[in-house]
This record gives sequence, C-alpha cells and structure tokens, in this order.
Amino acid sequence: MLIEQTLARLHALKLSGMAQALDEQRGLPDVATLSFEERFALLLEREQATRQDRRLARLLQLAKLRYAACVEDVNFRAKRGLDRARFLQLATGDWIRAHQTLLLVGPTGTGKSWLACALGNAACRQGHTVRYLRVPRLLGDDLPRARADGSYGALLQALARVELLILDDWGLAPLGDRERRDLLELLEDRGGRRATCITSQLPLEHWHDMIGDTTVGDAILDRVVHQAQRLTLTGGSLRRAASSESATTPA
Repeated sequence: MLIEQTLARLHALKLSGMAQALDEQRGLPDVATLSFEERFALLLEREQATRQDRRLARLLQLAKLRYAACVEDVNFRAKRGLDRARFLQLATGDWIRAHQTLLLVGPTGTGKSWLACALGNAACRQGHTVRYLRVPRLLGDDLPRARADGSYGALLQALARVELLILDDWGLAPLGDRERRDLLELLEDRGGRRATCITSQLPLEHWHDMIGDTTVGDAILDRVVHQAQRLTLTGGSLRRAASSESATTPA
C-alpha cells in the first residue's frame, strides 16, 4: 500500500518519469542489491530523460517542420556539392547561438527544404525553439490574415522570439510593396538577435530584382546577406532520381 501511495504522490507532483521507474524497479529481481543512493539516482535519471523527451516533442510540434528529416539520414553521396564536414559543423548549432543567417541556395529538387528541416530537427534536439514557414504562404496568407484580425503585431513578436526561423521557398515570385515591407519588418526584428535559415532556388545575384524596390531591397539584403553563411547546392533534381520513393526519403 505504501508504494501505491508513493506512486500517486509522484504523479501528483508531475514526476511521472520517477513514478514509472519506481514501478519498474518493483519487478527487477536484483534491485535489492542496489543501495538507496543508486536506486534514487536511477529514478532521477529517468525523470530527467522523460522531461527531455517531452520538451523535444513539444519543440518539434511547435516547429511544424515540413519534413521529418534528421542529420543522421542526410545523403552525402548525392552529387550536389554538399560538403559533409561543413554541413555537420552547421548541425552543431554554433551559427544559431551566434544569431547568424544561413542561406541554402540551389536548383529545385536538390534537397534544400529537407536539409533545412534536418538542421531544424537538430536545433530542437539542442533545446532551441524553431519555426518553419514557407515565404509565399507567410507573405500571401499568414501576415495579411493577421493584419485583418488584429494579430499582426503579436505574430511578428512571436516570430521574433523564435531562436531559429526557417524561411523556405524564398524568391519564387516578385514581391509587391506590402510583401516586401512585411518581410523587412520580420527581418529587422531578427537581425543580430536570432538565427534565420533561408532556402531559395533563385541565385543570390537576382534577389534584388525579385524584391523590386531599390531602397527596401537594399535594407532587406543588408539584413539577410551581411555576415551570412552560405551553402550552395548544384546538380540535378534528387526527386527525379528517386521519384518512386516517399517524401521523407533522406535527401
């Protein structure tokens, strides 16, 4: 009866990891050979692991990554100019902690979005908050809707707090005046304060023309390109090479 009361108290205190470990210890034949300190250390270890797992699940849910990608599954054999050592260094997250920008540029189908999500997954595992957004949907739907319902400022503030913001499909179409000003507001809040990963199939030298306004374009590119790290991919589409495989195939 005492053990049942203890388990109930552990759950009441939201120590579910310790409760589960204690319950499991009751079925271990050799548990009596362990000292109190050893058993207690095992309980604490389980509680810590449980909390870390819950936090990771919560971070991944909030990140809304497009692909269930991870660094361990990256295909470095594909001929697309991806340097293994460079990418694995990026996966350590040093650039995120330094509040830098990463530009992932290359032809369509070379795995830019997948690689960005793999870096986002790694960032979540390191405890960073992450958010994945497609630029066309952000500028054409999310921000206009937020402006209409009065949540525009709150949305910008929420995005400004995210430690890694992934902006996918940058530059698919020229920007209108409202879109480029929204983009400037978003990037102004993050420059030097938070990390941003931008993927684009548009070569960097054409970004100014895509933005479409000299003054605003200069301001945006100054915040995006200044001190940014660049990862340029080459080659043909990996999708055509593996058209029969699923969307979560390692890229």
